Amino acid sequence: MPQASIIVPAYNTAATLTETLASLLSQTYDDFEIIIVDDGSQDETPAIARAHATDPKVRVIRQENRGLAGARNTGIAAARGEFVGFCDADDLWLPEKLATHVRHLQAEPDLAISYSGSAMIDEGGRLMRVRQSPRLRDVTAAHVLKRNPIGNGSAAVMRKSALLDLAYRPAFETKRDWVFDETFRQSEDIECWLRLMLTTDWQIAGVPGLLTRYRIHATGLSAALDRQLQAWERMVDKLRPLNPDFFAWHEAAARAYQLRYLARRAVSNLDAHQAWELAHRSISTSARPLIEEPAKTLTTIIAAAALRAVGPAPVVQAGRLMRRQTSI
Repeated sequence: MPQASIIVPAYNTAATLTETLASLLSQTYDDFEIIIVDDGSQDETPAIARAHATDPKVRVIRQENRGLAGARNTGIAAARGEFVGFCDADDLWLPEKLATHVRHLQAEPDLAISYSGSAMIDEGGRLMRVRQSPRLRDVTAAHVLKRNPIGNGSAAVMRKSALLDLAYRPAFETKRDWVFDETFRQSEDIECWLRLMLTTDWQIAGVPGLLTRYRIHATGLSAALDRQLQAWERMVDKLRPLNPDFFAWHEAAARAYQLRYLARRAVSNLDAHQAWELAHRSISTSARPLIEEPAKTLTTIIAAAALRAVGPAPVVQAGRLMRRQTSI
């Protein structure tokens, strides 16, 4: 039995799947399997997956489309490893990533999740100047809600026993348990991480380095930001009953951080109206980001205001300042 399983949800990812699998098959840690979950793709993804299944490390599961959360749940149900990693089919892992996380989880038995920072790549796979360098130690539920240090769905490697502690089965589900909530099409990862922190004694922590390459897609970004905010709000509404006092204390600041993050994304997309609206809503919601992270918050406000007032040109300089920050 492999000690680690890497789950690759794939939906119409023919353009990037081969590159993703090459990065996973190049891991320095050798005792692993790759489970490609083809989530009802309609392009060449199934053929690419089948071609890679000639490698004894690779298994392919095909299902009708259930979304990213549903593909991850199918992979978890099939995973044989003690440790389970997730890599979306357009992202990449550096060769040492799996080995680093396995060592981390073996050394700290109370950890459910080991994660790393991420470097952003564009649609063509080129490194961008943006990175996620998150908090690595002493992570609380408040940190997860406000800043989600794990950052993205391809950064985490989890202990399977912790995944099983989170598993549940809706009354209408007939095939396997859910770990990720399949009613979410966005924010399904932070919903899972925060539910872990609110309902179990498991801990999460990160390792140094930018071991994940996370792909940024510019197409439809404005609409995606709206959907992301709606999903985040729905996540809060779902989890609030688990600990009302926790949310009463932290929710406003967390919402302000989320709005600031989306404002920065809108600035990157040169969407003046959305960038200013989100930045204004952020500072109106809570002053905590301004107090706790003044440089990043002020840079976001200045960039959004400049974009709104005089157009994209002045934002180039502000963008240089933003890229000096440690995360988007």
